This record gives sequence, C-alpha cells and structure tokens, in this order.
Amino acid sequence: MDVKTLCLGILSRGDATGYEIRKQVAEGPFSHFFEAGYGSIYPALGKLLESGLVACREQSQDSRPDKKVYSISTNGRLALIDALSAPAAPDRVRSQFLFTTFFAHLLSARQVERLIAERLAWYCESVERMERCSETVCTAERPAGERFTHGLGLTVYKAAAQ
Repeated sequence: MDVKTLCLGILSRGDATGYEIRKQVAEGPFSHFFEAGYGSIYPALGKLLESGLVACREQSQDSRPDKKVYSISTNGRLALIDALSAPAAPDRVRSQFLFTTFFAHLLSARQVERLIAERLAWYCESVERMERCSETVCTAERPAGERFTHGLGLTVYKAAAQ
C-alpha cells in the first residue's frame, strides 16, 4: 500500500487536513500498521488532487493562514476500492527492538534486561490503551473490519507481553 491509498482510506472516514491525516497515522487507528510523515502525506494529497481523486476547500482561521480541508471524491472512493481489492502483500514486521535483540549477544546482560523490560512495559501500556478503546470507541457501531483489526492487534500485543 502506498501513501496515496492511505490518504484515500483516511478521507473515506471523513474530511481532514494534512495535519489531521498525519495525526491519525502517528497516534490514531493507523499508528499500529502504517507510517507516513508530512513529507509523504502532502505530496500524496497533491497528486490525488491533481488526478481528481480528492477535492480541497480552504477554511479560514483567525490570525493564521487558511487551512486546506480534503475530501474524497466519488472517483477517489472507486480508486480506494480498487486498491483494497488487490491481493494484500505479505505482512512485514519492521522493528528496531527485534533488530536490537537479534544482536543481543553484543550487549551486556544488563542492557538486554533493560530493553526487554522497556518493551514489556510498552506492550502492557498498549494493551491497556487498546482495552480502553474497546470500552469506548471500538463498539458495535464500528464497521466489522475495524473491530477485527483492533481485536487482532490487541491479541498480538497480549501474546507479545506474555
């Protein structure tokens, strides 16, 4: 999947600025399985706008430049569905933690223990956050795919913590 498809997917959930798209990738529902920064989001939005897959309106703000709010077009929704219909590539885990533990033999026992303790704490915090989400946001009103993805992620993090 590319950043343009990511942007279309996020915009299919509602209008958003580039900042709001980045926030959903950095802290929101997409933070667990996709990474994209402003340097890739804004060029992707520009290309989507040029190709008519999104529309953009400027919204005035007090004492600040106008902000650009993007919305998905009908053709953009069709392009998203086409992209989602393609076979998914195999999952790849990219983890600095796994890279570091691969070379754990080069570190002191104390360093390895610290790394594992920090990662265990991160998994436990993630599980707590996701369980709070289960109680509030991830309710039956959410589409089945969102609930499935949330449940799978929660299961993976719980297993990793074990």
